[in-house]
Amino acid sequence: MTQSYRVCTQCIMDITVPDIQFDDEGVCNYCKQYEERIRSELHYDKAGQERLQSLIAESKRKGAHRDYDCLIGVSGGVDSTYVAYLVKERFGLRPLAVHLDNGWDAELAVNNVEQVLKRLDIDLYTYVLDWEEFKDLQVSFLKASIANAEIPTDHAIIAILFRTAAERNIPYIITGANIVTEAIMPDCWMYDNRDLRLIKAVHRKFGRVKLQAYPQISLLRFAYYIFVKGIKYFPILNYVPYVKEDAKQMLSDELGWRDYGGKHYESIYTRFFQSYLLPRKFNIDKRRAHLSNLILSGQMTRDEALAEMEEPPCPSDQLEEDGEYVMKKLGLSYDEFLRIMAAPVQSVSDYPNNAHLWRRFASVVRFARRRAIGNV
Repeated sequence: MTQSYRVCTQCIMDITVPDIQFDDEGVCNYCKQYEERIRSELHYDKAGQERLQSLIAESKRKGAHRDYDCLIGVSGGVDSTYVAYLVKERFGLRPLAVHLDNGWDAELAVNNVEQVLKRLDIDLYTYVLDWEEFKDLQVSFLKASIANAEIPTDHAIIAILFRTAAERNIPYIITGANIVTEAIMPDCWMYDNRDLRLIKAVHRKFGRVKLQAYPQISLLRFAYYIFVKGIKYFPILNYVPYVKEDAKQMLSDELGWRDYGGKHYESIYTRFFQSYLLPRKFNIDKRRAHLSNLILSGQMTRDEALAEMEEPPCPSDQLEEDGEYVMKKLGLSYDEFLRIMAAPVQSVSDYPNNAHLWRRFASVVRFARRRAIGNV
């Protein structure tokens, strides 16, 4: 019997999420998880502010005789741009900004990164991926038919951040990841991007170009960076009030930053991935999660979110232009792309992976992070 349509009465998560559950009042399990994470991971209280100030002081002390006292990743998006503003203007740190160029940056994103960092007087290090290798890996993930086709980019970003911090002896990576706007994202939608075993398995099956320059971070290498090199990964937006629209307005007024019209739309590939590939092939509209976070954080009403969901994720002319560009850049014919779209959806479990190890290691990482910032 087909399940009748149902949507959470508090947020807008619905039965397109396979593991969603509702209580007697129609509130979903993701709302409850959001509340739990807010209680444990949001630190606006006195103790949290003391930890923040302690981290800032330690960063300055350790970086006193170095060129930089922290490292930040920048994409041109609002989260990472706001972090750049905070660490430099509010807290007086001397960050090195790291940007991964995967070949898909929108022109506006390039302009945003350059203009904002110039105004803030922050040095930029850009790592350019080997295009032939990366193209081959992206096509491999499309052919693998698993939902998170962004794993190759996200994995490389993490690898480059930690590698750069280790090489330059920078103790803190300050990140724009945050609970307020990113707590809700179903695991059954987006699998962990750190799993190098999965990446190698997918590429081994579908790839044609040997991966030599592609940045990689294994479980052991990740442990080495954290426990041997002592690199701390600090989500600063969990320690300062973060209202996304206010941040956008401030960045626009003070730094000339310009919005993209969608979360992570600073990347042409991501815009196409979220607006076309996910909804059409996997029945996933990530806007449900993005907007549900804003509802639960009081930054948007539920009615406003539902109204936004009535609109397409991207204008049709832009989507057509993006589709043609993506196929051409990846070297896919229209027929090849249609075959990819028609191929049966696969699960991560259909390929070798280290999900069990990452789950086991996650608690150790959380403990190490809490200890590093004085939270245990």
